[in-house]
Amino acid sequence: MEFLQKNSGPVRRLGILAGSFHPVTRAHIALAEAAIEREVDEVLLVMPRVFPHKDYEGVNLEARVGLVQAAVAGRRGFSVAISEGGLFIDIARECRAHYGMDCEVWFLCGRDAAERIVNWDYGAEGRFAGQLHEFGLLVAERRGRFMPPEEFEDRIRALELGADWNDVSATEIRERIRAGRDWAHLVPAAVVDQVRDAYLR
Repeated sequence: MEFLQKNSGPVRRLGILAGSFHPVTRAHIALAEAAIEREVDEVLLVMPRVFPHKDYEGVNLEARVGLVQAAVAGRRGFSVAISEGGLFIDIARECRAHYGMDCEVWFLCGRDAAERIVNWDYGAEGRFAGQLHEFGLLVAERRGRFMPPEEFEDRIRALELGADWNDVSATEIRERIRAGRDWAHLVPAAVVDQVRDAYLR
């Protein structure tokens, strides 16, 4: 794992927000801030060097990481990194090499992502349950609350955002940019100019 920005201080509970950040949105930052306020000591925003199921399209890894760094610059408790693995289990194990085996690892996501993660075909029965011994999920409402299977309730927990971010997504931003509609209010103010440069070339 390559750290591009590293928070200082001890970390007993690490939150990981992994994604494509195409581009970073205000909802991403709100999710990370809610985790820091309520659940974890630090949030690591991480992008894989290579995605397991898709490629970087349109805006390359370096540009997206630059946007993420600018969005969290000066914020307490935020780190930014590039991972060598693309799956949650790979990222969790890379983090343990840096944060130590005693550090709790929690991935942050919305309801829609949690459903994909829990219901994914991992190739063998019980494989996902085994992964939950190494990390947990903190799940925010996204057009509804996620209700985890009963056997996972101790490792998949709700994360309260305190505001409605349902209409803020990277897909919505890209669609607005393509259509020539207002989009700047959906990204962190610190990166409006950089998003314009990267997505309106």
